[in-house]
Amino acid sequence: MLLPVKWLGEYVNIDEDSKVLADNLTLSGSHVESIISLDKGIENVVVGKIIKLEKHKDADKLFITMVDIGEETIQIVTGATNLKEGDYVPVALVGAKLPNDIYIEKTNFRGVDSYGMLCSLKELGYEDNIIPKYQRDGIFVFDKEYPLGTTVDKVLGLYGEIIEFEITPNRPDCLSIVGMARETAATFNKKLKFPEIKVTNEVEDIKDYVESIEMDKELCNRYYTRVIKDINIKESPLWLQIRLMEAGVRPISNIVDITNYVMLEFGQPLHAFDLDKLKGRKIIVRRAKDEEKIKTIDDIERKLSSSNLVIGDEEGPIAIAGVMGGMDTEVTEETTTVLLESANFNSKSVRLTAKGLNLRTEASSRFEKGIDPNLCEIAAERVCQLVEETGAGKVVKGKIDVYENIREEETIKLRPEKVNNLLGTDLTTDEMIDYLERLELKTSLEGDSVDVTIPTYRLDLSMEVDLIEEIGRLYGFHNIPIKPLVGVLTRGEKSYQRIVEDRARTVLQGMGINEVMTYSFISPKAYDKIKVEVNSQLRDYIKLINPLGEDYSVMRTTLMPNMLDLLSRNYNHGVTECFTYEIGNIFIPKELPIKELPMEKKMLSIGMYGDLDFYDIKEVVQILFERLGIKGYEYVPEKNNPTYHPNRTANINHKGKNIGTIGEIHVDVVENYDMETKVYMAHLDFDEITRESNLERKYKPLPKYPGITRDIAIVVDRDVLVGDLEKIMWKHSEGLIEKVELFDIYTGGQILEGKKSVAFSITYRSYERTLKDEEVNIIHQKIVEDLEKKFNAKLRD
Repeated sequence: MLLPVKWLGEYVNIDEDSKVLADNLTLSGSHVESIISLDKGIENVVVGKIIKLEKHKDADKLFITMVDIGEETIQIVTGATNLKEGDYVPVALVGAKLPNDIYIEKTNFRGVDSYGMLCSLKELGYEDNIIPKYQRDGIFVFDKEYPLGTTVDKVLGLYGEIIEFEITPNRPDCLSIVGMARETAATFNKKLKFPEIKVTNEVEDIKDYVESIEMDKELCNRYYTRVIKDINIKESPLWLQIRLMEAGVRPISNIVDITNYVMLEFGQPLHAFDLDKLKGRKIIVRRAKDEEKIKTIDDIERKLSSSNLVIGDEEGPIAIAGVMGGMDTEVTEETTTVLLESANFNSKSVRLTAKGLNLRTEASSRFEKGIDPNLCEIAAERVCQLVEETGAGKVVKGKIDVYENIREEETIKLRPEKVNNLLGTDLTTDEMIDYLERLELKTSLEGDSVDVTIPTYRLDLSMEVDLIEEIGRLYGFHNIPIKPLVGVLTRGEKSYQRIVEDRARTVLQGMGINEVMTYSFISPKAYDKIKVEVNSQLRDYIKLINPLGEDYSVMRTTLMPNMLDLLSRNYNHGVTECFTYEIGNIFIPKELPIKELPMEKKMLSIGMYGDLDFYDIKEVVQILFERLGIKGYEYVPEKNNPTYHPNRTANINHKGKNIGTIGEIHVDVVENYDMETKVYMAHLDFDEITRESNLERKYKPLPKYPGITRDIAIVVDRDVLVGDLEKIMWKHSEGLIEKVELFDIYTGGQILEGKKSVAFSITYRSYERTLKDEEVNIIHQKIVEDLEKKFNAKLRD
């Protein structure tokens, strides 16, 4: 934001130079970007009056002028075509210096001497983007008579400085001259001179011009209107044009310039509609219709959607609310009556509309940060005042103001003790009150606390710490003494879940399995590829509102598609064997459509292919569980999981809960992923694994007494589970079995069809005495008898 210091001086007395002003405003929280000097380095350029103008006899495009500069009349040759006798113009005399080190000398044009140069605004150092269109081509003509011979820098105000500020998004009130005047007054402890607004010569009645206003109350907080008639569209007074150009805004015409001036002054955007061009006598603030079109004042036709707010008449849209007006109701030279709009629109709506239309304007940049709706009336009345003062038109009596949800002042309780504790200061309560009241925050002392009333334009103040920050910045954060930090140091440590995760990673990586990380978003088609049933809970997934694409459009409820995608990619790139795992979250909605955050569940997925079988993936899980201290689990055959092979899959049960599934992936699923090899996977509930893990390790002395090992080989039906056989052995252990180890499973020759041979090694040991063969024989015999009884097992010869 550009802040002309001369303009600022109209609202607060400034005795300091611009450098001191900028430094102190920076220290009080207003970030200064740069200081721009208005001094263009112009010398010997004065006001002159053209008293004679005639064409050059020997040059069709040149004119000879006689210019009165007060003390003398000089002859100047020019090529400008916008001049006439009686015009007051800037004259660069012989020896004059212009910006960019241009010096003026006596020149001869086709036999005619020229003793100087008539200047345009560009030649006086103004940028093209702020020069009025009607002044871009030709010599700059003053708006009225000025004392002849007066230096131009005095007339055009080419002295002083402009301070450029970077206004933070939380301080939209500072996007105005008055807002920065408040900051200046508070910083230097001076009184703010708020402009006195008064409209005195109103005529007729607004009801004769406008019937009513209909308003979308969700996206428009307030809509305030006035009517101005008998308008004479012309150039603005020079003082007004200079104010706008110094603030970086190009003058257009008197009415438009006044609305821009007030926007810069108070931060409230305004818009003037040509009332005679409106269809009907009603203003309708509504949402646009899908595919509805409007041609904006930049002469571009724009397509709207139902999310855009528009200002409309009885036939169609006439402006995009808070962004830009429409071409059909633009103020032109023929305009005689205008409807003045001073409104407050929903900041989010304006931001999304401006972004969607790729149309950022001075108005939208202010609305999208938030504006006090109570400014609407002040700004509109200020426009009417300036219209009267400049003779631009007559103000019609009355107003139409739609404002239901009135923004009221709020009160925040401030504890002085809290202020000093947080800032590290020793301020008295009176000093705190002084700082707050300098910011126009009303205070009242209530016991040990201070009640602070927040003006409606301070949208950034909502809690006690905000007030503490205000006190701190006016006191000066640089004035707060440096003190050592005080506190209790604590030692950081990992959570138990993180410890278990790290242990699991170490174990899996020690077995040669590589960790992978995949996206949490997958394609809904992935559930078809892994053959998930239509009514499965896995298909109760959350759909993303704005996905990157169909492949990343839902939140995963299983890690299996991600793992199979990764294995497939490696297989199809010629990798002959692959061993990978992932510890990641799945997302389970509590209800659909989703109304609250989903439940996040951590899962462990292990995938592998190569020269493997079911027992390889089983061994990996067993070693992992052993290292994590998980005991008492069992494998239960699973035949109904469509993702897995029906005869090579098992669920893992622990304490009555299913904590995962391991097995060979179904051949149809493998084909869906373009693979021609057997794939084995484990999909485990890692949250449950964490809860059941036991990482404590207790010392156990080496046994003093020898053990006795007995092998047992039996023939049983093929569908008998090894785990069930082991249960029988442990059942009769009487505390003397140390280990049961399966070392052989055999089918084939010498074994009957439908049977299998299973061989175990059983180690017996007592930690109190040396076992005798007779003791072991009794236990061993009980095991054999129970196996024969329960499973019709036969000892193998």
